[in-house]
Amino acid sequence: MGTRYGFIYAHPDDETFLSAAVIRELADQGEAPALLLATRGDAGRQGLERAKNRTELARLREEEMKVAAGILGIAHTEYLGWPDGQLATIDFPALVAGVIAFIQKHELAYLFTFSEDGGNGHPDHVTISKATTAAVLSGECPSVRKLYYTASASLIASGHTPSIRVDTERWWTMKAAALRAHATQYIAIEKLFGDLANFPENHRWEAFVLGWQDGVMWPKPKI
Repeated sequence: MGTRYGFIYAHPDDETFLSAAVIRELADQGEAPALLLATRGDAGRQGLERAKNRTELARLREEEMKVAAGILGIAHTEYLGWPDGQLATIDFPALVAGVIAFIQKHELAYLFTFSEDGGNGHPDHVTISKATTAAVLSGECPSVRKLYYTASASLIASGHTPSIRVDTERWWTMKAAALRAHATQYIAIEKLFGDLANFPENHRWEAFVLGWQDGVMWPKPKI
């Protein structure tokens, strides 16, 4: 079927935390999901015991991402290479241009990114969400049909209903393996998911809200 689905996030591991099961389902259906990461995740203190400096950490996280991508079935992984932790301070039009170039290159029809508040308020998450929305609204990405946002607590509280909802229990062995691949991030992974040997019922669902479709923001769901 080719590359029609694009996932646009800030750091290596975002794709696994938020959408491992969604990506794997698409891959198993014959799709070739593409992933764009704004940074290489080199700012985190986690993992520095395994790397001498940020440059080495960035290289290590790219290697981890390759392993995770293989597990998830991601066909293309690309980086914009912006400084981790600093997306909110960089040249925003340049960030948007990078997202547009990625969408155009793969002629993507369906995009997934963070909710407008980044899910947890992380400035990098918020900024790449805004950049993805700006790219879609720019008029320079005619291939795009739908833009999905992660179903954050704030989106649900404001009355939005997920259009995509995947039960991760049947995919847990796969998702846990992809999480383990991001070995430098073991502290954050354990904090959120606990012992990966046990299925985390409180993180059962991967869910996305349809935020834009064919020129309309927040389209009303069909009854």
